[in-house]
Amino acid sequence: MECFPPRERSTDGTEEGQERKLFGFLPLADVLRVLFVGLAALAVWLELWEPFEQVSVIGVVGVVVGAWPFLKEAVENLMERRMTMELSMTIAIVAAALIGEFITALIIAIFVLIAEILEELTVDRGRQAIRELLDVLPNRVSVRRNGRIETIPVEELELGETVLVDPGGNIAMDGVVVDGHSFVNQASITGESMPVEKVEGAEVFAGTVNQSGALEVRVEAIGRDTSFGKIIDAVEKAERSRAPVQRLADRLAGYLVYFALGSALITFLVTRDVRSTISVVIVAGACGIAAGTPLAILGGIGRSARLGAIVKGGVHLENLGLVDTVVLDKTGTLTFGTPMLQALIPADGVSESELLTLAASAELRSEHPLGKAIVSEAKDSDHRPVEPTMFKYEPGQGIDAHVDGVRVLVGNRTHLTQHGVEVPSGFSSGLPEGSSDILVARGSEYLGAIAVADQVRPEAREVVAAMRGMGLRVLLLTGDTRSVADAVARQLDVEEVEAELLPGDKLEKVKSLVSSGRKVAMVGDGVNDAPALTEATVGVAMGSGTDVARESGDVVLLGNDLASFGDTIALAHRTRGIIWQNFGGTIGVDLLGIGLAAFGMLGPLMAAFIHVASELAFILNSARLLPGRRSQWTDTTVAEVPAQVEEIAERASA
Repeated sequence: MECFPPRERSTDGTEEGQERKLFGFLPLADVLRVLFVGLAALAVWLELWEPFEQVSVIGVVGVVVGAWPFLKEAVENLMERRMTMELSMTIAIVAAALIGEFITALIIAIFVLIAEILEELTVDRGRQAIRELLDVLPNRVSVRRNGRIETIPVEELELGETVLVDPGGNIAMDGVVVDGHSFVNQASITGESMPVEKVEGAEVFAGTVNQSGALEVRVEAIGRDTSFGKIIDAVEKAERSRAPVQRLADRLAGYLVYFALGSALITFLVTRDVRSTISVVIVAGACGIAAGTPLAILGGIGRSARLGAIVKGGVHLENLGLVDTVVLDKTGTLTFGTPMLQALIPADGVSESELLTLAASAELRSEHPLGKAIVSEAKDSDHRPVEPTMFKYEPGQGIDAHVDGVRVLVGNRTHLTQHGVEVPSGFSSGLPEGSSDILVARGSEYLGAIAVADQVRPEAREVVAAMRGMGLRVLLLTGDTRSVADAVARQLDVEEVEAELLPGDKLEKVKSLVSSGRKVAMVGDGVNDAPALTEATVGVAMGSGTDVARESGDVVLLGNDLASFGDTIALAHRTRGIIWQNFGGTIGVDLLGIGLAAFGMLGPLMAAFIHVASELAFILNSARLLPGRRSQWTDTTVAEVPAQVEEIAERASA
């Protein structure tokens, strides 16, 4: 059900015909309509000109002008066999006019028109909060053309051109630095407190500010095609999707209209009092939920984006508000996912150099963070990994590769023993506590162990504590060893831990939780996590994770800050709470108002006031979720993961 539908808008969000505004924000036509109806009511009250004794000409004209917008909508809805609040208000206004209560009819029309204006302004604020994000981009840029520097509108900028960005200037596009050295403030996008150094070859992003030196940037994306623009597109697409609670709100609003009309009929049959009957129709309002619910969803999705989380649709925001269990992956989620090599423990007769070089060669094509750490250490220490001729990744176990014609196995103990390698029982002695133990074998010969440790995110403990404070059950699932998992769990105060899991084991655990009636949010970042992300009630992918994980996630955390997930869960719970406040409040006000009106304790004018005041109260209750104007995006890492946003934009619609 639509209460006061928004005007048709063009694809860029502007109103068709560029409707004129009073003071820059009030729709001029609506304001003039309210003033006309108000003057008509004053004229009727003062009896300024009444040529006919039986009927007020001014009153009739005022009613027609005032009621026309929702009369037209009511007729269209009736033709589509839909019962809406416009119909009930039209019936009430026309009925009041027919019994000669023109002042009552006109004042009711004024109340409804004012409510329409205020509702439209509130909803427009939600849309504008997203559109305003693009306003941080400059309108004109300096570009090098034909050996000269020209200042042109951003719309005329072409890919591949070179733009000059002066110190203190806003960057209007995504691109690559081709000349210059500077520090760029990316706080408006990434939340980084310190400016980031930019040299030749570095990427820069729209919406950031060049601080110290001049830069020349080759244009690679403009406007909506930038990482910044695609994030906004993704949010807007998600806002247009409909959550189940919105469909419930529409059905409930329709039922309230039927209930109000039925109650009015009963009131008239019992009392024969037309004023009481009109009051019953007027007092019932459903726009508080019909308009307030999508506004709350819009606000929740928009605010979550400001927190650094892209929710791909209203249904996922709603589900996130129902979550009672959070399953956390370890590597890349609770930890930074960029582990460092801690120790090399070669077997007898094997050198550290040989152990590191063979392991790095086998891991050269690996996308796993532990493998990348080994390769990085080898390159930094002037070891030269050899390109493997065969590479096979066995999820949850390790790597099987051929290096210089020799089979090299890198992984956990199970991986090596399954391939016939005898691993010494005391292999872990001397390895740092809490590190991941990576074993290496050449053929069937055990070569040694490599200790790699990842650092726990500083915000992780606080986020886990906050989730437990919300009454959520928190579990840690990892493919890492029991010792590493337990060490991380102790740091974060997580009581339920399962370690040494294969991807299928994680999937089965999530399936088991869901089938037992739990509402599960799974947070992960790797290929291993993708099946479990898909199976969970809500899959949450870290933005710095793999493409597969981001594709599988219903929510994507653009940043590496886990706090944005905790904030988004709290926001989802708040959104759900506000929606149900509106549901309960609307039903309560309608039942009480209809009862009072039916017994003659509520006149038409007071009924109209209660109708408008209650609906605006519930709409404004939802508006509390809308992002603040001109607020900055925090803790999002567009700069670190620009490729992810294009995927999100394509899959944002629920």
